Amino acid sequence: MELNGAQFREQWAGRVAFITGAATGIGLGVAQAFADAGMKLALSYRNEDDRAKAAAWFAEKGHEAPLWLKLDVTDRARFAAVADEVEAHFGAVHVLVNNAGVSVFGPTDEASYDDYDWIMGVNFGGVVNGIVSFLPKIKAADGRRHVTNVSSMAAFLPGPQAGIYTASKFAVRGLTESLRYNLAPHGIGCSLCCPALTRTNAWTSAMKRPDGFGESGFPDVPPEALEQFGTAFEEGMDPYEVGAKILRGMTQQDGLILTHPEHGPDFEEAHEKIMAALPVEEAPAGRLHIEELRRKAMRDAEAGLVIRLDDLT
Repeated sequence: MELNGAQFREQWAGRVAFITGAATGIGLGVAQAFADAGMKLALSYRNEDDRAKAAAWFAEKGHEAPLWLKLDVTDRARFAAVADEVEAHFGAVHVLVNNAGVSVFGPTDEASYDDYDWIMGVNFGGVVNGIVSFLPKIKAADGRRHVTNVSSMAAFLPGPQAGIYTASKFAVRGLTESLRYNLAPHGIGCSLCCPALTRTNAWTSAMKRPDGFGESGFPDVPPEALEQFGTAFEEGMDPYEVGAKILRGMTQQDGLILTHPEHGPDFEEAHEKIMAALPVEEAPAGRLHIEELRRKAMRDAEAGLVIRLDDLT
């Protein structure tokens, strides 16, 4: 998918975006699509070689060099410092894309505390840290602004080898869908993106386990088995296409951005199971009234009204 950057420049040119995990994979694809739309970029990275390779793309395209910031998204103090650096460099921050994550799998019934702390700390905690660090600065800016949290199709589709990973992505989904209602009164858009198989090196996450999370309950996976698993990613979508679809979804103010078309059967099956699980019986009038108030509050919040507790009763 080639992005016609010109169609987005009117709304996004000159906007300042901060993207986590932007030296490779989906994060880099998002950064490239944003650059083609004329946005100014601040990008976080972990590996110097990855940063150098990514920087070369922007130079070859003639784009303004991004502001590169080394960041472990679980480091709250560093995240706060990065937010200040971005604001000091550009003067304002308009867009936040929480993308950084780890793809680590194993049987959930054998997981250790360290497995939970590492995966949840990066995949959910990193999003929380981005929101807490950057939202005050985005609220203080004006014009077109947006927050996009990159989750995964795992936010909808659990699997036997992805329990903690799935939990982290479900958590990002729930947080983002609620945050959208809070940001609407400030004129800030908010999107949840749930990509599926993408041509990245995400499968190598298990090889990069930090020393502080050494006690894994997952059985060891031979390198050759992990490499075989990695071959599936070669069939994945190009990261730039994911980035272009994210930019299009942001422009359209889509709350949910789904990038891969192949999951229709999964959603149909999930819908059928949910509807079949509902009891076939009358609900009392009082409960029906409360649920109608909830639905009205959601519509009002999306329209930009501030919702308080007394609006729900």
